[in-house]
Amino acid sequence: MKIINIKTLVFGAAVLFSASACTSDLDQINQEKLGGPENFYADFIAIVNPLKSIQRGLQADYQLYPNLSADMYSGMFSTASQFNGGKNNLTYYMMDGWNNRIIARQQDIFNYSITIDNAAKNNYPGIDFTATFAVKKILKIITAARVSDNHGPVVYSKYETPNANGVTDFDSQQDAYNYFIKDLTAAISDLEKVKNTSATQNVEDKSTLQKADLVYHGNITQWAKLANSLKLRLAMRMSYADPAKSKQYAEEALTSSAGLITDNADNALISVGQSELSFIIYSWGDCMIGAPLMAYMNGYNDPRLPAYAIPATDTDVKGKYIGIRQGIDLLNGKTTYGGFSQPQAKSANGDYFSGTDGKMKLFTAAETWFLKAEAALKGYSGAGDVQTAYETGVRQSFGEWGKSGDVAAYLANTTATEAPYIDPKNAANNINAGDAQLSTITIAWNNNDSTERKLERIITQKWLSLYPNGPEAWAEQRRTGYPVLFKVRKNDSGGLISTDGMIRRIPFTTDTKNSLYNYKQAIQTLSGPDNGGTKLWWDKKL
Repeated sequence: MKIINIKTLVFGAAVLFSASACTSDLDQINQEKLGGPENFYADFIAIVNPLKSIQRGLQADYQLYPNLSADMYSGMFSTASQFNGGKNNLTYYMMDGWNNRIIARQQDIFNYSITIDNAAKNNYPGIDFTATFAVKKILKIITAARVSDNHGPVVYSKYETPNANGVTDFDSQQDAYNYFIKDLTAAISDLEKVKNTSATQNVEDKSTLQKADLVYHGNITQWAKLANSLKLRLAMRMSYADPAKSKQYAEEALTSSAGLITDNADNALISVGQSELSFIIYSWGDCMIGAPLMAYMNGYNDPRLPAYAIPATDTDVKGKYIGIRQGIDLLNGKTTYGGFSQPQAKSANGDYFSGTDGKMKLFTAAETWFLKAEAALKGYSGAGDVQTAYETGVRQSFGEWGKSGDVAAYLANTTATEAPYIDPKNAANNINAGDAQLSTITIAWNNNDSTERKLERIITQKWLSLYPNGPEAWAEQRRTGYPVLFKVRKNDSGGLISTDGMIRRIPFTTDTKNSLYNYKQAIQTLSGPDNGGTKLWWDKKL
């Protein structure tokens, strides 16, 4: 059993690093590596390096967040490790020392952003970094949106502008989402502007982005598509909380000249080098595949299954694909469940969990098409035909995983449903046929189904396609109620989180409560107490 021992970020007299401290520290580190200031500032390294760190930082401390929270709550992953004696996030006992990484990681990334701003101002005066700064803005929004989708309120618009007393206010989730949309729209505009310049214009900007970009290698058109696709994602997330603005923002994205990620060639994958999941899964044995994911894929006879998971080695289930149910008594931990299926992510574009050439999935074409399908179901202009969008989403997902040859038969299947879950180690964990925790949704599109059943079909297939993006999958499951997931059997929340209602958010940790963030102001924007049972602003459907 392993847990990364990380330093807890101590909030001092100010949340922000000073401009001089940021620049000085980064200067020292890079001068040591590159030989001196003349090399450090050459080729815009003072911007390139921290921008790379922002991208790589999205997977840093991955075990503590999101693997031992959002990944598990999504139903995609589980564990055989008995962390904290089996009483932890997975049983709804909130682990302060794990969950503090959500905000700490945002601070690291936002402080790198300040470092970049200072470097541009002090070291490269007069140079236009419009596209590079637009990409930085997009990455900050991805980061802050994940914080918000866990906690609700987030320090975003006021991160660099604390009050006179040094305390920094939060944005409510509602305000934050509107800021995200506004800033994505601005980023799209900036990227479009630079994209339309000649080869002799914005040369330094384009060169800097090309050197720093771990996603698209400086392709501005693709970054604009990602920003616009994120806008559509966030717009649909608002659909139950603010239907009017959801429709407005979604239709803007659907008709934008920037376009959307509609083909796998434009998928947003960060090249992280060593995926942290490579050692969390294969060296430490702390991450296993989730029981709900295997139940759906086994029931559907899903051709993507061998790309997602490794057959079990345990003698009771050897050769089968079987996950571990979340929130159970793990008995003897790895001795009992360690031979169940491990996750993998063998895509047509390489191994996402590689120890040398790993990828972190931000956004893919399949997600765009499922967003369009839901938008069409809601009657949004520009979304197209709901069935076409749904089926294209499935096709794009199969293409992502190298299974295109199997998609026609899959989409034609009118009878397959989620399989029962049988735990050979403890029958009390079984989910038998007819249990309400098993979905009855089928694969093939049926125009005669109710709107709600159509939505379940769209979101269930969307969830399958999102793998291994646990945070996004968990957010969508809370928003829509789909896919149907298994409930915990062991609830250690002390009555704060309903077993039937399931966990709705991650509460703020002691670090935040004791920091110069305005915790009292933040909790006033919540719909209830600061615990895991309180719904987020966009969680209005159920």
